[in-house]
Amino acid sequence: MSELFDRIDALVASRSPLPPPAERRRLRQAHGLTLDEVAAALQVRRATVSGWEAGKTEPRPPERDAYARMLKHLAQLYPATAQEPPEPAAAPAVPAVPETPAVPATPAPPAVEPAQARTAPARPAAEPANTRRAAPAPRPAATTRPASRRPATRKAVAANAPAGDADARFENGPLAVVDVDADGRVSAYCVGGLVLDVPAKSLPALVEWTLREGRLGQPRLSGSGKDADPLIVLSEAACERYGLPVSLSREERLAGRIPQGHKVVKQLSRADWQLTKRGFGPWARIYRPAQGSERACVQVCIPSWDALDTRHWAHAGQLPPADLARLLGTYATRVMTPRGSTAVTGLELMTALHPPTRASEPDATGKRHCEHNPGSLGRDPVDCAPCEAPDGHPLLADLPRFHQRTPAEVLAEEAYDWARPLTDAECLRRHLVGIDVNMAFAAGANGLAVGLGAPTHVRKPVFDPKLPGSWLVDLSHVDLSRVKAGKDTWVDLDGELLPSPFTPKGERPTGPAWYATPTVAYAVELGYDVRPAEAWVRHDNGRYLDGWYNRLRDAYLATMADLGVGAELSPEEFLRAMDGYRQRDPELAIVVSAVKATVKGGIGKLRERPRGEGWRPGQPWRALARPTWRPDIRAAVISRTRINMHRKIVKHAAFTGQYPVAVLSDCAVYASDGPSPLDFLPYRDGKPLPGGFRLGVNPGLVKHEGTQSVLWGEGVREQFDAPDLNLARYIKDGTVTDRDTGE
Repeated sequence: MSELFDRIDALVASRSPLPPPAERRRLRQAHGLTLDEVAAALQVRRATVSGWEAGKTEPRPPERDAYARMLKHLAQLYPATAQEPPEPAAAPAVPAVPETPAVPATPAPPAVEPAQARTAPARPAAEPANTRRAAPAPRPAATTRPASRRPATRKAVAANAPAGDADARFENGPLAVVDVDADGRVSAYCVGGLVLDVPAKSLPALVEWTLREGRLGQPRLSGSGKDADPLIVLSEAACERYGLPVSLSREERLAGRIPQGHKVVKQLSRADWQLTKRGFGPWARIYRPAQGSERACVQVCIPSWDALDTRHWAHAGQLPPADLARLLGTYATRVMTPRGSTAVTGLELMTALHPPTRASEPDATGKRHCEHNPGSLGRDPVDCAPCEAPDGHPLLADLPRFHQRTPAEVLAEEAYDWARPLTDAECLRRHLVGIDVNMAFAAGANGLAVGLGAPTHVRKPVFDPKLPGSWLVDLSHVDLSRVKAGKDTWVDLDGELLPSPFTPKGERPTGPAWYATPTVAYAVELGYDVRPAEAWVRHDNGRYLDGWYNRLRDAYLATMADLGVGAELSPEEFLRAMDGYRQRDPELAIVVSAVKATVKGGIGKLRERPRGEGWRPGQPWRALARPTWRPDIRAAVISRTRINMHRKIVKHAAFTGQYPVAVLSDCAVYASDGPSPLDFLPYRDGKPLPGGFRLGVNPGLVKHEGTQSVLWGEGVREQFDAPDLNLARYIKDGTVTDRDTGE
């Protein structure tokens, strides 16, 4: 009988009366309570309490009874008739604050009238605590529902949000994760904890709902660009609901899509929806041809089809809908709405920030026309120089089959992969310490002038370090044992212990070779003359990647700050903050990984190679039709990144006499007496060596990659009989496999 009474009490408590949202906020503020204090007492998130006060969500058991009890006590202490500080008359409830407040998010839906708010049924025990259901999305004006208060709320949001944040068209955020609960109810989980009811019974209806009522999307990143299309992420249950397979078959995975004859594809076709040439795959684009400036396009992501690569998104595909919405929403707000893989998104971000065209000034009749947008890559692809073309490019169709091009025929700007044996003195040290450059390729793109148009061929040019291009020059005379350290200052180094800055393997060049502008400019910086034999230069150039770098840098720093790693920390504080930072919020840690992958993938996508499709050497492949297929820009960024690393290595060696034992891309390994980077980095009074390695979270600064013992390093090299095994590849956790060493 007692259990029966307990269930009756719980049922009554589940309908505990609550005051209107504005009154809830007034009572909390009257008692001097913060959102964080209330959230901690109720064991919920801050954004959850904020949502209750905004009226966009309602508390559920068991929190509802406790919340009602608190408000009841506060109402006795602070009756509504008491003199309280007046609130602005026109200010409705404040939207919920996102859980990652360091970056502004798309505003959440405004509060609704108490009569319109629906109390959601008790959620299952397995449902995440942060998933709260809002009132259903507003219907078109033709329905018989009460009039919406959206106009007044929008005005209030705009007054309290940063400029450009309040856009009523996208008030529910950039994306939604669609899921189906045990009762068969379809829900769209948005950013900020918002949950919307989805009435759509089919995928075409879901697309229509997204565009007409979902209020999803993201404002354009550039004045001449386009608004981001809404993104719908389908859970496994949603796939089943809408007739899609939960996972792809082997044949479908190889094809990258479901067959054209699939019933869902036919449904879309009957509803006059179209798919891009890549069809309906893990990342699909469903659209109708644009009518003037009006776009009708929805992006679809299906994690169970491996849309979220585990190398970059870790376990994001297995997260509950609300957590996945938070993760992807944070990425979308700080970078952009994902358009595919992180590599595809990185490339799309370049175009979104520098659209190829813009509207012209009005002509005599007042009509505007489409014209080239200065500083962009334009609408049409340009041919690369023959030396910049990868093997199999149509420009090389006349070369004999299996011809191996020499350095004098091909531009080979790649990241470092260099190692050397330890010296006797280094063997007496105890530790091998790896340091890794943060966002190295992003830092390499910052402030870099790159070509915007087609190249011009020049014979015997005078080298210009400000002119982007590819140069055929002999740098074999550059001697690293004596380099210039200032205007009239030369420094003697042990050149045998340094990698060459001119080749990825760190070997000294033996004759003429093709180099990007940053590499040749560094030879001049070291104090040596250069005389190019020929060059392909780009007189039309600019700092195309600056906005791209700034956007990704800000996303990285904001997310790291949310994880407790700020830019203002001292070296000691920084190392402590980095220790275990991923465990503080695993979801935000995934965002950090995705931002890094966006940088590397976007740069790599500039020289995308053929991807099957029956391609044969000498024939064009699909990527060549893009204006963003620019191997020269990729080469310039990689060249600058490698030179930045070498410059720091030289500064460090000149000041300390210490040389790296291995360098892999953006990671350098040094022999040290202690296990910490502070044991060999030359800090004086907390200040780093100018131009050398510096600990910190900003792009271009370094972090601790890992520490292993010298005995470990020598043992691994002896075990695999590889004296030049690159230890930087394994310094993080010390794990080496036969597959890694090629055995």
